[in-house]
Amino acid sequence: MKRKLLAILLSGVLSVSMLTACDDSDWSDESYIETDDEYVEETETTEPEETEEQSNVDLRSAGAIRGLKMSVAQNSGELTIKRAESNVEPIKGDDGVWTIFIYMCGTDLESFNGMGTADFEEMAKAESSENVRFIVQTGGTSQWRNEFVDSSKIQRYMVKGAQKELVNETSEAAMGNSDTLADFIQWGTQNYASEHMGLIFWNHGGGSISGVCFDENNDGDSLSLAEIDDGLYKGYEVSGRKFDFIGFDACLMGTIETANILATYADYMYGSEETEPGSGWDYTAIGSYLASNTSANGADLGKVVCDSFLACCAAQKDDALTTLSVIDLSKVDDFLVSFNDFSKEIYEATEDASVRAKLVRGIEAADNFGGNDKSEGYTNMVDMGGIIEAGSVASSKAADVRKNLDSLVVYNVTGSTHQGASGMAMYYPLGIEGSNELSTFGQVCVSPYYLALVDRQGQYGAGKLSDNGYDEAELFDEDGDWNFGNEDDDHWDYMDEYEPTGESSHITFEQAPYIDDDGVYTFQLDDAGYNNTADVCALIYEILDDESAMIELGETIDVDSDWDNGIFKDNFDGYWLSLPDGQNLATYIVDITDEYVVYTSPIMLNGKDTNLRFYQYFEDGSVVIEGAWDGIDENGAASRDIIKLQKGDKIVPLYYAYSLNSEDEYTYEGNEYTVSGTPEINYSLMISGDYMYAFCIDDIYGDYLVTDTVTFNVDENGELSFYIEEDE
Repeated sequence: MKRKLLAILLSGVLSVSMLTACDDSDWSDESYIETDDEYVEETETTEPEETEEQSNVDLRSAGAIRGLKMSVAQNSGELTIKRAESNVEPIKGDDGVWTIFIYMCGTDLESFNGMGTADFEEMAKAESSENVRFIVQTGGTSQWRNEFVDSSKIQRYMVKGAQKELVNETSEAAMGNSDTLADFIQWGTQNYASEHMGLIFWNHGGGSISGVCFDENNDGDSLSLAEIDDGLYKGYEVSGRKFDFIGFDACLMGTIETANILATYADYMYGSEETEPGSGWDYTAIGSYLASNTSANGADLGKVVCDSFLACCAAQKDDALTTLSVIDLSKVDDFLVSFNDFSKEIYEATEDASVRAKLVRGIEAADNFGGNDKSEGYTNMVDMGGIIEAGSVASSKAADVRKNLDSLVVYNVTGSTHQGASGMAMYYPLGIEGSNELSTFGQVCVSPYYLALVDRQGQYGAGKLSDNGYDEAELFDEDGDWNFGNEDDDHWDYMDEYEPTGESSHITFEQAPYIDDDGVYTFQLDDAGYNNTADVCALIYEILDDESAMIELGETIDVDSDWDNGIFKDNFDGYWLSLPDGQNLATYIVDITDEYVVYTSPIMLNGKDTNLRFYQYFEDGSVVIEGAWDGIDENGAASRDIIKLQKGDKIVPLYYAYSLNSEDEYTYEGNEYTVSGTPEINYSLMISGDYMYAFCIDDIYGDYLVTDTVTFNVDENGELSFYIEEDE
């Protein structure tokens, strides 16, 4: 099939409007192209030379973002970016004064643990200065664990020195509503404008798809990136001012999709690629630094925010997963132009199945954040540096885009698990959770070529594509406009009924799994199967004593992988991770570093379903328990609390169970174990007996294949042998 190269029109120049939400009354074609009073371009490097053909291009809005317009020309594929600039006279504030606005959506962080109250106290403990003030809006929680905040209202407090003063209150409103955010910004900048201003979103975060500030009083409704843009845009219309910084004291918001939204409204962004511990940022350190450095800019303050955050995490022994970055938002457009060029080459090159396989293997091996496994849930946030490195197999522009990324991230801190993290994450569908996720991504994606890559992968995985291949025309309507953000958008409906099968038809064999002459379970992929395979691990199962079901003990990396020849063999030694009472845990791989594997295990802790996180070191097999983490909830919010195990805690291991007498699948509960001393996990030989083994082969489209199980026996001497049971 002749590649359409993202073209809908057969001649002329296609210019696709992206990431916009104003209706035709807000943006007429004439006002945008000819007068453009409201919108100006921030960097000359993003504007391709205008031709006679381009002058008549339709640039009607079609997406969900108000603060910018992005378009790509068909003939060159070059990206053009225009950002909002307010027509109003900028509000002037007191010289030498810093005002930090905090949008504090309390949720369970406050109602259960009082973390919002604790941060109020941190602000009050900062070095006193007439030139530093925190303006805090409270809401979004059923209960405040203090005597001054009323959970039935939206309240606004000024914290200045040691004093907390109620300065405004309104009736209760949903903190996940863009109008609530806009009202706070408009009110705040009109009443407390100053030379330097920052804005912090305080709560849970979920990344580019689910956003931030999940309101406990309104069914967990959150601010999506489109809603953040809407609220900031309305504030910008009134203040005419950019913030010195916009930050997220929340999980997973350090993404390029977020930075692209914020670049219209702030100089710097502070955000974490990974989840944040519940204690969050150190507001005492922030306030005290500003009291002595009122002339500091957003980059100066950002370094203090990062360093003090890492120090607090280390003091609590929660620093292994820590990340926090300072992003220079003035560099976003240059990065996006280079990333679009990079994505164009990747998209075109990955029509070749072998190149596509290498790309996806690289992305899936890259650092990712927030869990991304079936036990903890999926955020689909992947390190941008890892995506660029993976794309180097298909694009000559990887070095250029990496250079721009390094310029974009001016400072970042990481714990031991993410030492190689670049400081910026991006959406990639490691595990798609339906069409709503993809339609949201369609609204905020930063390159049409990258979106086409994701769409093509999704359609292959859902089995929608025919032998004729992928047709980019489906991304656009009949007029050639970007086809997302509209109420009648049904492009992504192909994901509504999709679920991974565990029987991927994309995985095919030269030699199907068998036990070789040496007693080793092995297989060899054929060429097509090889080009469709992303990763290979193994699954271990245990048969219940009554032989009613087998329970899944989880994943092991003990597989010999010969990727040059597509040959894979078991390398399992019969050792497993277990509680001190001998119960094997169900273990799933979260991350692999040079030093250790990060595992998660589903458990009940004191009667509540959660996941146990721990690290196993390669050098000596020792295990360090990080704690219990709830993972990603049904609204897409990442839990911030990592609960440390204590003496007396009651643990019940949980397992995925598969009936041997029917097709039923269910959760099986192990026996209750009580922590009696220092919490520990053993790595030891499995109890002698028969177990089941299967390869789990991930395809590059989001599905996987679990091979037929074979039986292996562990005897009293630790000898392990595979065999196939003969039918009676």
